[in-house]
Amino acid sequence: MNPNQFEIRSSSEAQTIAEAQNLASKLNASAVLCLHGTLGMGKSVFARALIRSLCGDENLDVPSPTFTLVQQYNANDGRAIYHFDLYRLQDPDEIYELGWEDALADGLCIIEWPERLGSLKPRECVDIYFTSGAESNSRTITITGLQP
Repeated sequence: MNPNQFEIRSSSEAQTIAEAQNLASKLNASAVLCLHGTLGMGKSVFARALIRSLCGDENLDVPSPTFTLVQQYNANDGRAIYHFDLYRLQDPDEIYELGWEDALADGLCIIEWPERLGSLKPRECVDIYFTSGAESNSRTITITGLQP
């Protein structure tokens, strides 16, 4: 296994939330996180928990940006957080209409469905893959590009 790659096994949504909260403390201000996985794998749960942790508010309303495609938040430390859900993106160039360049220059980006970016996907990113585990609610979360 790559030294910049590690796996987390989650047996519940609560454990996935805890893992996202743990990861929040390891991210630099301009991190780009690319969340990969099919529908229902826990990408949005993970992103929501991560945003709440970075903002220091476990009750923060964090709607899925499925229809708006992007939501912006302000972290406790003042940095901007951009949460992209690109499931509905038809063409990679549409990302520019969502403030893509500002997001990359300004703050931390969390991107669900990053494969929709095609060649516009940043090279310097943390890839997080969500796959089904052996049990119905279990997941394997593989993180590449970040030290454990």
